[in-house]
Amino acid sequence: MTLDLSPAAAPAPRAARIRRHALMEGSLLLRNGEQLLLALVIPVGILVAGQVFGDRVGLDTRTFPASVLALALWSTSFTSLAITTAFERRYGVLERLVATPLTRGDLVAGKALAIAGIAAAQVLLLALIAVALGWRPIPTVPQTLVTGLASGLALVTFACLAIALAGRLRAEATLASANLIYLVVAAGAGVLLPLGAYPAALQPILGVLPFGALGETLRAWASGVTNAFTLLPLAVWAILALLLARKAFRWT
Repeated sequence: MTLDLSPAAAPAPRAARIRRHALMEGSLLLRNGEQLLLALVIPVGILVAGQVFGDRVGLDTRTFPASVLALALWSTSFTSLAITTAFERRYGVLERLVATPLTRGDLVAGKALAIAGIAAAQVLLLALIAVALGWRPIPTVPQTLVTGLASGLALVTFACLAIALAGRLRAEATLASANLIYLVVAAGAGVLLPLGAYPAALQPILGVLPFGALGETLRAWASGVTNAFTLLPLAVWAILALLLARKAFRWT
């Protein structure tokens, strides 16, 4: 028996490349203090305040934690991703990674996998905190399926909007814009407050925006109501956002 020590250089299998890249992306996001502030500290603070003091200001403590889950998905898949990607472009990280065995598709898949994993862990942690504070949702099986699909479509939409923003603006402009958009959407686009809290003229508009549609879906899930009508606007927005990201994003 002979031992073959000849060189046999080759890239790792694609699945392994994507998995390792996703782990790297996830670890970088979790080590960033600003991203942790958006992903956990702010949502947890809002959740605790809403559950403890919500009755005094007229908040529905059954649906409010679901609204916070929608806010968490929004912050991770849009704000965090936009800021991270913009600074990666600025410092030439993406340009150098493309020169490795990672293809552009691998890079996007790795980022998507990392964001999905962080969002899932974020939602689980917030849900456990809410339950510890007395939250008792009453979901139905059909609405649970609707909510899972709606959340996936919303993540795709928000992530594509983040990629489009980061792919066109300078890093500093993306940082400022992403944080401003995050605050505006959180405060006035149907994420934290139900559509009924807004003027009647605005409710149909907010209902077809991806932010309001996601919030209403999660609130319906917590209330035990089945509402599949939000899937249509979310699907349309996901397609439009994908087309926008493909057109607007520049790697360098």
